[in-house]
Amino acid sequence: MEEAIGIVGGSFDPIHLGHLILAQDAAEAFELDRVLFVPCARAPHKPAGAVASPADRAAMILAAVEGDPRLAMCPVELDRGGLSYTWETLEELRRLNPGAGLRFVIGADTLTELHSWRNIGRILELCEFVTIARPGFRLDGLTPADLRLSPSQGDALLRRVAVGHGVDISSTDIRMRLAEGLSIRYLVPEPVAMYISEHHLYGT
Repeated sequence: MEEAIGIVGGSFDPIHLGHLILAQDAAEAFELDRVLFVPCARAPHKPAGAVASPADRAAMILAAVEGDPRLAMCPVELDRGGLSYTWETLEELRRLNPGAGLRFVIGADTLTELHSWRNIGRILELCEFVTIARPGFRLDGLTPADLRLSPSQGDALLRRVAVGHGVDISSTDIRMRLAEGLSIRYLVPEPVAMYISEHHLYGT
């Protein structure tokens, strides 16, 4: 039986409880053996880049996942450097994990954007997308044609959707709160809050 590996990509600037709950929801809903957090070196859709350094973002992920054997930090995009493209990352993860089933975890709002991802055809060959939707999200009005992919691809994407927890936390809000001297308790794991404070990140 193949190992099922979930992949959660992002800047993680910083990682927060919403990211961890998303990973847990995906692991439970889609029977994933492991979930990898893959921090980008530089995201194509965020030209300004991350605020914290790659080393700091990686260290915060490691602090957040410590003690949970299902979760890990994967540095493939940081090691590669430059713009982070999903198809390149998946090619590398396929090489590192031969025989494993790769499941790329996304939120429901990303479903209608996938057609615009660079080399999406190759991406769909390398992995399956699994979607975690917020409570109340309805697929009734969404059809495979709305995803602007082939009918079979769109149908497969809409069949792999599970409802997760509605957690409205964003890294942008956390950075703004820190810059204003407000508390981030209950928004990030305590080891991440300690790391931010000790390394004077985000204006602390």
